[in-house]
Amino acid sequence: MGQLNRRKFIRYSTLALGSGIVAACANNNQPSTSSGAGSAAGNGQLDKVNYGTNWFAQAEHGGFYQAVAAGIYQAHGLDVTIQMGGPQVNGTQLLMGGAVDFFMGYGSDAIKAIAEGIPKVTVAAIFQKDPQVLLVHPGTGRDSLEKLKGAPILISAAANTTFWPFLKSKYGFTDDQKRPYNFNVGPFLVDKTLVQQGYLSSEPFEIKQEGGFEPVAFLLADYGYRPYSTTIETRKDLVEKQPDLVQRFVDASIKGWYSYFQDPALGNELIKKANPEMTDAQLAYSLEKMKQYGIVVSGDAEKLGIGAMTDDRWKVFFDSMVAASVYQPNTNYKEAYTLQFVNKGVQAYQA
Repeated sequence: MGQLNRRKFIRYSTLALGSGIVAACANNNQPSTSSGAGSAAGNGQLDKVNYGTNWFAQAEHGGFYQAVAAGIYQAHGLDVTIQMGGPQVNGTQLLMGGAVDFFMGYGSDAIKAIAEGIPKVTVAAIFQKDPQVLLVHPGTGRDSLEKLKGAPILISAAANTTFWPFLKSKYGFTDDQKRPYNFNVGPFLVDKTLVQQGYLSSEPFEIKQEGGFEPVAFLLADYGYRPYSTTIETRKDLVEKQPDLVQRFVDASIKGWYSYFQDPALGNELIKKANPEMTDAQLAYSLEKMKQYGIVVSGDAEKLGIGAMTDDRWKVFFDSMVAASVYQPNTNYKEAYTLQFVNKGVQAYQA
């Protein structure tokens, strides 16, 4: 996944990749091979599903863990295993190789995959806003994104194909501003002239813990960079051959997110079990920021329900990235997603 490396800098050296597996049942699940989810609901057997996340367990994945802990997946005839990701995990390879049935994706990468002929498709978008931010020191006079032009900015290599071209195209940023970001906030803490990338619910918390101050955060989604994020993507053949299975996984995941926002206790316990270095303070901070900034519930999701997607939104993002020379204008971006499984209205997911 193109966006993975821009995620949390928290130290997880004690965790082995692939070790964080949480299952809805006690079974040792394998990727689903059932031919129809409806039959599973009818005969009492559960369809086994593997879901891969794009990073170590955290509040930003809370709805999925909540759906396991609260029995929501089971109620939809599913036996779901959550396979925790990490910095070296290639979600597209896992998905296309059949190691997982669904993966936590990213709208920008979904379109890139279509351009490369990879047959995967996004079936829901949990995050209406990508939590990518640029961070500055308070009291420096940099009170708008426009005022960051000319400033040294710490960015990851992955940013070169995601938000950086957008900032160059729309706001006139230049490549000579770039500095390498190694996911360590130390340089930022000691140099007030620096700007750095971050994740809304992550780096600001660490900076406050280590530096004793709250950085100013510019949420790029509020400045026109609007890919869907924390999406649910799967293989196109699964959509074609087992649409009922896809629908039940999407519905249960969305209900898990509503449940997590109401009371996150069950999901948080599973998150900490999968990722022992995760703290209650970090979980609470992340959840607060997701709510405060409308990361999950805002825009179309307020009416259509969590997971909402629209043709217009995909087109606006695609056009903005064509303007930034990230995609070719003849890319058939509509193949990157389907609206078949979402947009039922909020009430459909409240039961």
